[in-house]
Amino acid sequence: MCVLSGCYNSSRPPRIGSAAPDFTVHDSDHTVTLSQLKGQVVVLNFWATWCAPCVEEVPSLVQMQERMKAKGITVLAVSVDVDDSNYRRFVRDHSVNLLTVRDADQKSNALYGTFKFPETYVIDRKGVVRRKFIGAVDWTEPDVIEYLGKL
Repeated sequence: MCVLSGCYNSSRPPRIGSAAPDFTVHDSDHTVTLSQLKGQVVVLNFWATWCAPCVEEVPSLVQMQERMKAKGITVLAVSVDVDDSNYRRFVRDHSVNLLTVRDADQKSNALYGTFKFPETYVIDRKGVVRRKFIGAVDWTEPDVIEYLGKL
């Protein structure tokens, strides 16, 4: 799994230090607009049920959310699954108690240029993208918790 260093190959990925592109996703259960979460640190995670590294990462995202929610850190997990029943079954069977929404049209991740999953953006309380992680991350690692706690 990726830790804070070495998460991307280029010197600085696009969007770091810029306002996070806003989007709204509607699925059968939720309507979520990213800008409604302004004032919180948002861990924006693009994932899919068919992605093995995503499946590996989900438990640590859930654990981190439980630990850090009181500090104003929110995970927004956007699934790119086309099949609604696979998505619902996964969320239920894996006790994914995060703010999650299914974007079958993949419009939200396209705004960020994400096509490889999982990919995660850390957005600060002012709505600025501060970090990008490509691949699975252990969100319970002390360095990650410390980083998020400082935002």
